[in-house]
Amino acid sequence: MERDFLEKKISLFISHLQKEKNYSFHTLRAYENDLKFFFDYLTDHKIGIIDQNSISRFVGFLLHYGFDRNTVARKLSSIKSFFKTLKKLHLIETNPASLVRTPRRKKRLPGFLSIEQVDQGLGIENARDRAIMETLYACGLRAAELVGLNIDDISLQSGEVRVRGKGKKERIVPLGSFARQAILRYLETRKKVQKMSPLFLNHRGGRLSTRSLRRIVHKYLLRVSKATGTNPHILRHSFATHLLERGADLRAVQELLGHSSLSTVQLYTHITKRHLKEVYKKSHPRSQ
Repeated sequence: MERDFLEKKISLFISHLQKEKNYSFHTLRAYENDLKFFFDYLTDHKIGIIDQNSISRFVGFLLHYGFDRNTVARKLSSIKSFFKTLKKLHLIETNPASLVRTPRRKKRLPGFLSIEQVDQGLGIENARDRAIMETLYACGLRAAELVGLNIDDISLQSGEVRVRGKGKKERIVPLGSFARQAILRYLETRKKVQKMSPLFLNHRGGRLSTRSLRRIVHKYLLRVSKATGTNPHILRHSFATHLLERGADLRAVQELLGHSSLSTVQLYTHITKRHLKEVYKKSHPRSQ
């Protein structure tokens, strides 16, 4: 399989992901960077034919030079998705990456904030920013899901939010009373409120971007957490962890998060078990 032919197909692949999967700009750029990194490797090592062997050599090269296993697995996943899509679109006959084994990933426990830290971080005067933070935590949304919300996705009367997740899959998530009140207060500050207009606007009146959202979240959470725990996803992790700590069913949390696999949500059970052990050690008279 010729490298020059495949290089020209990157933009087609990225366009396909954008239309079919509804991925964010940053996710699409990560795919593109992974593929360019792979093609640069082929150029540097004078490899003109792409097959299972050349892809396996690339994986071995990354591991040999100390790349993190999760990073290697992600790059290989990008390559696999690329060839799988080209085969689906009948641009190639065989997928050379289909039989390449993925290195075993290290399981990373997602970080989260305590309930006290969330309370502190959400003590915000600005109406828009308070509504943003309350909605992120109340609904466990991804950054792209939050900025993609329109006003008609919110039902303040029934207390529900219609969320468009990955792969354009829709789910309904309950909206807590704190988030509901914050959104009401924010909408009162808006000059025009139309059903199809974005829920959260930037200062120019356009839809808020994920980059701006990250800046907002970082600004308020930096007061209560280290810089590594000040991205929008930390509120999503906190949402899931706090639900499980208070007895929520694992499958219910899976539905609320919009995860297709239960195994992804099971990562949070390790956190809650650790939390319960700490509570036990502190509280039980015979724990020491």
